[in-house]
Amino acid sequence: MSSSTHAIYSSTLSLSLQGYEFQPQYGVQLVFNETAQSLILCSAACNQNPSCRIFDYDSSSHRCRLFEADLTNGAIIAAASQTSIVGSMILSASLYASMYNQSCSACQENRYQTCSSTTNTCQCPGNSYWNGSMCPLQLFENATCSQIDACRSDINLSCIINSYGEFTQCLIVNISANATWTRNGVTIAGGNGVGGATNQLNYPFGLFLDDDQTVVIADMWNHRVMQWKNGNTTNGQVFAGGNGAGNGLNQLYCPTDVLIDKETDSLIICDWANQRVVRWPRRSGTIQGEILIDNINCYGLAMDKQRYLYVSDYVKQEVRRYQGCDKIGILVAGGNGQGGGLNQFNWSIYLFVDRQQNVYVSDNYNNRVMKWNKGAIEGIVVAGGQGAGSALTQLSCPLELFIDTLGRLYVVDQGNHRVMRWAQGATEGTVIACGNGAGAGANEFNYPTGSSFDQHGNLYVADRNNARVQRFSIE
Repeated sequence: MSSSTHAIYSSTLSLSLQGYEFQPQYGVQLVFNETAQSLILCSAACNQNPSCRIFDYDSSSHRCRLFEADLTNGAIIAAASQTSIVGSMILSASLYASMYNQSCSACQENRYQTCSSTTNTCQCPGNSYWNGSMCPLQLFENATCSQIDACRSDINLSCIINSYGEFTQCLIVNISANATWTRNGVTIAGGNGVGGATNQLNYPFGLFLDDDQTVVIADMWNHRVMQWKNGNTTNGQVFAGGNGAGNGLNQLYCPTDVLIDKETDSLIICDWANQRVVRWPRRSGTIQGEILIDNINCYGLAMDKQRYLYVSDYVKQEVRRYQGCDKIGILVAGGNGQGGGLNQFNWSIYLFVDRQQNVYVSDNYNNRVMKWNKGAIEGIVVAGGQGAGSALTQLSCPLELFIDTLGRLYVVDQGNHRVMRWAQGATEGTVIACGNGAGAGANEFNYPTGSSFDQHGNLYVADRNNARVQRFSIE
């Protein structure tokens, strides 16, 4: 298919040979389907519509169709009519750079950017986003995305962040503002009594969920890390330790947290009673790990998108960030002794690090969750902090936590046997799972500990004293 370019008004377009039409990937991409008396008038209609990036025109039927699409989410195909032709708008960074974020006077009567009534500056038109140099169209479901606003939010798509803090793909927003979960959980690991067999757990603590919904569990009193593949609820696989309590490189001693480092395809484990952080390759046949950090009273772990490792020290009441072979780290939260001040912790336990490298910490005995903005000298109470209790304004010894793409906090409220959600700036939370007192029913926990969400928004919770992991499906 050859092409030539023609200047039409302020746009440059490429025309296909005759005998072709555009096929959109989604029906919503068709924004106009009328008649026009000529190709010039059809192309002018596209040029005057900021949403139009491609059109087709049939000179026999005079059909003129405008699409909010391009060749990344549609195709030019052979048409039944030999008088049909496709026109594509040609975009380049030079059309955007001089006016983006400038005063609205810079983009008056301009098809490439519009005046935002909120900021009074030139911004990308609807259903497009600023990628640093121009305004490409937002992406559809399952497309790979690399920034939060790259997906079609008008059809409830969001660029999903995985457990590693990486943007992945455009999916239906997995946890909407009004999301609810099934009242009863389903056991997907353990649940066969306390024990050391591969279908049992003994004090499951930290929990990490891989992209394929594989659940990795710090099986504390079995001194091992277990892996349960998605769909296999019968038996797990010992992935690290499992050789009794000890300080050998093939042993663990009461591990409390675990994460997967995709870059090295390995587990990073908080080996609590050995006062060390270890790495354990996920390769088949691995029989021992290596020490990354020793002489640290670690409890919780997190890793940001730059692969900085964050470790909480519940004795020093601090969180440190480590890079590469660094064994000293940089203090990023706490470090001012035990206490209830905004610059202190009382058992800093689990962590979550967002994309801005802000650190969230479950401040266990202060019954609160703290947020330390990057570079801050003190934290902000974002949940609890009203003393131990079961009111919606309170927490009781909170443990693992998670922040979703909309900035809402989810926290395991251990002492109240429930999981809670707190919106940004809220003074109280809502119960999203259990909260019916301690028990072994499908709608009960007995001291929950770890938690995570999959890409669909389903909730997974390590139910410590029931020696199981429960999944609550999003409704």
